[in-house]
Amino acid sequence: MLDIRGLIDSELLRVGDALPSERELCERFSTSRNTVREAMRMLKAYGVVEVRPKVGATIIDNRMARAFDLFTFNTIEISRKTFTDIQGFRTLIEVNSVDAMFDNLTDEHLAVLNAANAAMGNAETKSDASEADFNFHVGLVRILDNDALIELYRIMKPVIIGIMEKGKSRQDFRTNTFEQHAAVIEALAARDRISYQYALQFHLNMGFNTFGE
Repeated sequence: MLDIRGLIDSELLRVGDALPSERELCERFSTSRNTVREAMRMLKAYGVVEVRPKVGATIIDNRMARAFDLFTFNTIEISRKTFTDIQGFRTLIEVNSVDAMFDNLTDEHLAVLNAANAAMGNAETKSDASEADFNFHVGLVRILDNDALIELYRIMKPVIIGIMEKGKSRQDFRTNTFEQHAAVIEALAARDRISYQYALQFHLNMGFNTFGE
């Protein structure tokens, strides 16, 4: 992508600032117009620049929206690879951050988790159960008090919900999933590190049988 992103950083350009013209970029990087245009196309796709006639390229920041579009598109088909990648990411955040969770944990956090689990257990449809299930896991992440992580979960929500819906039956979310969540809450409340990590990792791994090779 040439080094246009490096140019943005080195010249301290911000959202709303204009990039050099196409001709100037060609001269600066000693390259062709086609190469510059391809670089601009990629930056547009990533939500970094906007190109308008008679105005040129202007720096924007739509990266979160682009990422949201990407994850929404991926819900068309959730493969075992997608499942593995998403659950691996969730393990890093929800399971491996246990010590930080213990430091931040309050009775209010536990109440939120219990309410989400109760809502899932009382749900009438897979869709409602999956929404409550998602809220339970976001409740875990909120204990870390990190807005960037919450935003990442918001972006990934369509895929996570798709995974949850694919693995649910009425019996499952009213019995097995409910009980697995309850075990996570119990271990969290007791600040039992080993039990928490075991219970949550077991829960996250349960979906593997749902997804074919």
